Amino acid sequence: MKPKGFFITGTDTGVGKTVVAAALARAFAVRGRRVAVMKPVASGAEATPGGLRSSDALALMAAANVPAPYETVNPYCFRPAVSPHIAAQECGVVTDFAVIRRCFDALTGRAECVVVEGAGGWLAPLSESAAMADLALALRLPVILVVGLRLGCLNHAFLTYESIRAHGASFAGWVANGIDPAMERLAENLASLAGRLGDPLARIPRLDPCGAGADLSDAALRLESL
Repeated sequence: MKPKGFFITGTDTGVGKTVVAAALARAFAVRGRRVAVMKPVASGAEATPGGLRSSDALALMAAANVPAPYETVNPYCFRPAVSPHIAAQECGVVTDFAVIRRCFDALTGRAECVVVEGAGGWLAPLSESAAMADLALALRLPVILVVGLRLGCLNHAFLTYESIRAHGASFAGWVANGIDPAMERLAENLASLAGRLGDPLARIPRLDPCGAGADLSDAALRLESL
């Protein structure tokens, strides 16, 4: 496997990034790879005896086969369920890419692949001057775009795809996630997406939050050839 990992972004928040990231980690693990996971920044966490915990980060950790301390997987964890840059400001914290990089390097030192999930969408701000896009570039990871299939997804997907390319990031492919089972003209929308983004790495139905039923084995096989 050539890339040391993949960065999972989405057309919006709530489109299934965690479902896809966890399913991809499981798929690589089934193929015999040593897989670690990372959620560099998370907001909307719950207080526990061990400290703040993000349900997204915990779901990712359950899918990995390379264990790591929670603080390495999720170095920036905020309780307010708001945009990460607002949560950081309210907590008096500056999101430092050097800290995230050290955690990422610690994971890559033990794993063949690290599946990294962003927060929000591609341009979700992390500070006054940095966005998720900048973090993906700093980690030098190919980007996988999760498209939540619902009305409006074409515009969101095309804008995100163009921004990924404009930033000079490597586009590894996209996953179609059926978040709206009642979406009209689904086949026509999928055809429009494939015409601009190429065939999807996978198409998954609406699933539980942990994505236990998602099968990305074929996607993992294709990604290994990059």
